[in-house]
Amino acid sequence: MFFRYLSLLFKKLLNFVTMRRVITRVINRVLLSEVFTPAMGVEAEMHTQGRRRLVVGLGNPGMEGTRHSVGMAVLGALASRLGVSDRWRGDKHVSGEVIVSEVEHTHVVLLRPKLLMNINGVSVAKAAGKYGIRPEDILLVHDELDKPLGKIAIKLGGSARGHNGVRSCVDCLQTDEIPRLRVGIGRPSGRTSVERHVLGRFNSEEQKLLESVLVQSVDVLLAQITPRDPQEQPRKGPKTDTKQSPSSPQGGNTHRAKRKMEDRDPSPVAQKTS
Repeated sequence: MFFRYLSLLFKKLLNFVTMRRVITRVINRVLLSEVFTPAMGVEAEMHTQGRRRLVVGLGNPGMEGTRHSVGMAVLGALASRLGVSDRWRGDKHVSGEVIVSEVEHTHVVLLRPKLLMNINGVSVAKAAGKYGIRPEDILLVHDELDKPLGKIAIKLGGSARGHNGVRSCVDCLQTDEIPRLRVGIGRPSGRTSVERHVLGRFNSEEQKLLESVLVQSVDVLLAQITPRDPQEQPRKGPKTDTKQSPSSPQGGNTHRAKRKMEDRDPSPVAQKTS
């Protein structure tokens, strides 16, 4: 009797999760139904000139400083490093805030979606369409439960691994060939729920470590954004040497069979936390 009850409960839970994903997907489609016409100016020029990259800090608007919005913190640190942190402007066409800049002849768009995490992909897809940026030239920055705070890793596409923001981006862009910078936040300890953990703020000890995480995360992003030396040999596969700086992913040509190698740490920021 107990096992029958447990089985029914599991089925109901599975149906709830499935239904929630279906509803989220429908919302994504509705919000993306608006036809966008690129504006004249810098945006229009980016459709025809030079290399373009879109860097997105995933998170929840109004919840900056929480673990789930650490992607936004990294993006803010990147804007500060580039000296453009005072240039954020709201853009209703992409449902977010953007900065358009240039890094070593590469046009770079920084995006902070103003939509909830579960539908962040709508903002990302709109920005990609507006600025003429391919999915493989987008860099998503997001929190990662399966890595402790102090660890970061580049992932060159593949499964969303349960991250709702990434899942929304995959759904809206209709491809999983989207590079990501995964920033570890660790799993909750004791009886703390995952939801409470990710929506909570970093404590004082974590804040100290977070400063180092932000610095190295920006270093990794800049290494991904800037063009490689033209004389460098084409990259045949992801590097697994954690002492090497990660190179830019090449146009979505990465084979799915190699993805297990792509999930790597580009050198630890600090020792693992407990």
